[in-house]
Amino acid sequence: MDDFLEAKENNKNRETTETTNTDSTDKVHNETLEDMKCKEESTECKEACTEEASISESEKLKAEYEEKLAKMAEENKTYLDHLQRLAAEFDNYKKRTTKEKERLYQDAVCDTVSKLLPVVDNFERALAAIDTADEKSFREGVIMVAKQLDSVLANIGVEKIQALGCKFDPNVHNAVMHTQDDNVEENTIVEELQSGYKYKDQVIRHSMVKVAN
Repeated sequence: MDDFLEAKENNKNRETTETTNTDSTDKVHNETLEDMKCKEESTECKEACTEEASISESEKLKAEYEEKLAKMAEENKTYLDHLQRLAAEFDNYKKRTTKEKERLYQDAVCDTVSKLLPVVDNFERALAAIDTADEKSFREGVIMVAKQLDSVLANIGVEKIQALGCKFDPNVHNAVMHTQDDNVEENTIVEELQSGYKYKDQVIRHSMVKVAN
């Protein structure tokens, strides 16, 4: 009888243990499912956050790019406007300079001609007096006009190039004839065939000369 009771007690304890174990297993299983669910939700949350962060970064980069593009477009417009203004100013400068040069040239011509007109007047008087004046008077009148012309040229800065008796200088003289002459040194100008003139350091016309070899 005692053995029977003991066996019954053992079966009862075994059933209790199995029930406890089953409950524990179910509890662990449930906890595992919950953990897996939480992990899945956490992963989904992380992915969603990563995606949102990626979209936010792309939008930020796009905004920065559009801002830089707009700034560059504004700068290009500014540069283009500045270039167009410079081109217009340069064109106006060229036109103004051309007009100024033309005006200066016209003023120079008018001033020179006004100084030569008295010489022209005296030539006309000399020509008009050919039939009435004697040879000596006519000659003196022509010499006076020639001197007057030289004076006018000197007043505007034009000088006659010295030639006769000078050493030949190819910078201001043009040798068109040569001659043998033992009485003068070599390369000496013995005759001036046509007078030369210069304005300051610029030669207007070379003197046409004969040079001794």
